[in-house]
Amino acid sequence: MASPQDVLKMIADNDVKFVDFRFTDTIGKEQHVSVPVSAIDEDKLVTGQAFDGSSITGWKGIEASDMMLAPDLDTANLDPFREEPTLILTCDVIEPSDGKGYERDPRSLARRAEAYLKSSGLGDTAYFGPEPEFFVFDSVKWAQDASGSFVKINAEEAPWSSGLDFEGGNLGHRPKLKGGYFPVPPVDSFQDLRSEMCLVLEAMGIPVEVHHHEVASPGQLEIGTKFSTLVKRADWNQTMKYVIHNVAHAYGKTATFMPKPIVGDNGSGMHVHQSIWKDGENLFAGNGYAGLSEFALYYIGGIIKHARALNAITNPTTNSYKRLVPHFEAPVKLAYSSRNRSASIRIPHVPSPKARRIEARFPDPMANPYLAFSALMMAGLDGVQNKIHPGDPATKNLYDLPAEEDAQIPTVCSSLDQALEALDKDREFLTRGGVFTNSMIDAYIALKEADVQRLRMVTHPIEFDMYYSL
Repeated sequence: MASPQDVLKMIADNDVKFVDFRFTDTIGKEQHVSVPVSAIDEDKLVTGQAFDGSSITGWKGIEASDMMLAPDLDTANLDPFREEPTLILTCDVIEPSDGKGYERDPRSLARRAEAYLKSSGLGDTAYFGPEPEFFVFDSVKWAQDASGSFVKINAEEAPWSSGLDFEGGNLGHRPKLKGGYFPVPPVDSFQDLRSEMCLVLEAMGIPVEVHHHEVASPGQLEIGTKFSTLVKRADWNQTMKYVIHNVAHAYGKTATFMPKPIVGDNGSGMHVHQSIWKDGENLFAGNGYAGLSEFALYYIGGIIKHARALNAITNPTTNSYKRLVPHFEAPVKLAYSSRNRSASIRIPHVPSPKARRIEARFPDPMANPYLAFSALMMAGLDGVQNKIHPGDPATKNLYDLPAEEDAQIPTVCSSLDQALEALDKDREFLTRGGVFTNSMIDAYIALKEADVQRLRMVTHPIEFDMYYSL
């Protein structure tokens, strides 16, 4: 545990000029406020920084807007992108009236999820290992007003760029449609960019295990990082996004975690590996199917049972459901299987029982990691508590089943409004131990319903193609 003295020494040793207090809002976007080092002392590092909670969408009303950012001193890190030396501190949002974590603060909620796991007696540690995919483009433009709308993605690596002129010539090496996984350079034109991202991540204390091009042709990438405990791994996810966005920006490019920015090519998922441990023992390891324990099978059963409610949290945008369609490696079928990537729950092949885990494949990187990891764990624990068996594993390619077999397997939601309706009806498992509160869920649903309504009211360019001349 880092002390205020440790952080002050870090500030002095690195000639830090500003301390950046950071937190994550409901939709998963990091926010920050910077404090000159002249205003930083031991007391400030303990009591934190005040801010206006009413300015954060979906949080406090203006009549009760004062809130505090309480820094987690173990998260102290130097910002590699700022011109002036800046120290980053990840914070919990504290309610001043009682000194507790704010019920709608995602990080405080994730802390409550970890506490609930311990209080349940089922386990003491939840490990998570997300794999957020992302795209990097050369530029992107969009506009929408009463006169019309458009979006234009420029990507030298894209198949549609084969006939364009570029400074220095069009050299022709690029992946074909769905052909990005994973030829060597020069077809993979992002090797150096990813390597730079990895070096920055490791400098910030996040161990990198692998990096590569992903399936989609125009700049779909993935950086694999090590698993960790629930809150810490959610912290790392936010740092990953910050690093990826800023390294791309430094290269004169733009990164996005949108699940489906490209029509007709694969979308970006965030496969989430997870396991529950107790007293140093992996509770997912056993003698059952694919080396799983009964505990793990029940955990899978809980995720499958609550998957459509989970979708509102793990797939929280209207764009998410443009990825969750068949034939784009999207896991739409609620089934589990060993090594079978067409199932929404996969059991990876691992060399040791200690590494035994499950992988939920339907989440995407738009998910707020604090909420998504907590919700997945709560669903899994409900499966254990109520002995919800997931049935037989899927042994076939679920993307290509006969119609009568296909109809027997449940699916994830097909739209955000459908997912929000499922969450509204199926929420009790989330509220156990006060992890999620009903008022937080209500506020979350209202926030996301505004997205649904906005998209519903805007005329889409494809509608002109379908209906203009009728």
